[in-house]
Amino acid sequence: MKKLNELFNVAYGNKLDFNKMKQASRRDGGINFVGRSSQNHGVTGTVAPIATTPYEAGLITVALGGTKLLCSFVQEHAFYTAQNVAVLKPKKAMSFAEKLFICISIRHNRFKYSAFGREANRTLRELLVPDLAEFPSWVEGAEVDAIGDKALPRVSGAVNFNTDAWRPFPLSALFYLRKGRRLTKAQMTKGETPFIGAIDGNNGISARIGQHPIHDGNTITVNYNGSVAEAFYQEVPFWASDDVNVLYPKFEMTPAVALFLTTVIRREKYRFNYGRKWHLERMSQSEIRLPANSAGEVDFAYMQSFMDSLPYSSQVA
Repeated sequence: MKKLNELFNVAYGNKLDFNKMKQASRRDGGINFVGRSSQNHGVTGTVAPIATTPYEAGLITVALGGTKLLCSFVQEHAFYTAQNVAVLKPKKAMSFAEKLFICISIRHNRFKYSAFGREANRTLRELLVPDLAEFPSWVEGAEVDAIGDKALPRVSGAVNFNTDAWRPFPLSALFYLRKGRRLTKAQMTKGETPFIGAIDGNNGISARIGQHPIHDGNTITVNYNGSVAEAFYQEVPFWASDDVNVLYPKFEMTPAVALFLTTVIRREKYRFNYGRKWHLERMSQSEIRLPANSAGEVDFAYMQSFMDSLPYSSQVA
């Protein structure tokens, strides 16, 4: 094992405030702004260049505090940072895969800290990570594709996001609603079929089982029990537990539109709790507010365009 500062030159970022900077798209010369986020490689957005020289591409950023403590990413474009973000520059040449392995190693030290107590500002340099000579052999041969310019939005300019003209639509008008089926742990066998449980992470997948799928892919799962109203897009066939409802679209649903809809559905969770579950009958009577076109119909084209305008949208299949 090595201390982090034996492998990297450790700096403590630019300490800039994203809200005080002028935003600019990458196509207009904008520079990535890295904050303490676990999403989008830590990139909060893109900002117009300032007099401060940005950090070069290929360095590692580490969140030093907050709820995303020690979230680490390899930055593939030049960038600025917020406060409490460290920047690691390798002292010796490292492959992209080796840098990713270091990121994972750093994250596995989170148990030593707390979000609002013991942060990593003073001790990051002393953090122990595997020495390059100790890396598993598979790291060097790992085929890891850099995100690169695939992370750029597919369309230029932001799509107007104004919810004032949105209209309520019954879920039952958009989807056929189906219920999952009970399967106990004792009944499960080992396999590759995704088992969707009433959890709030991992795209709802709580296990991989040997049973055949009971629901089709290109559908949406919504928890009616447990973590109520957590919604996920399921790309491949799966088994859903009896705490989960499955929404089969009555329209041609793309993955991007599905992700738009799951976000809207999750916004309904404040209406439900452990005592007031979102069971199938109640869900069939529920409405969600969605963009509408001039004919008063759901505007799926707008949803697709909006999703395509977001950073990293090209990573959606």
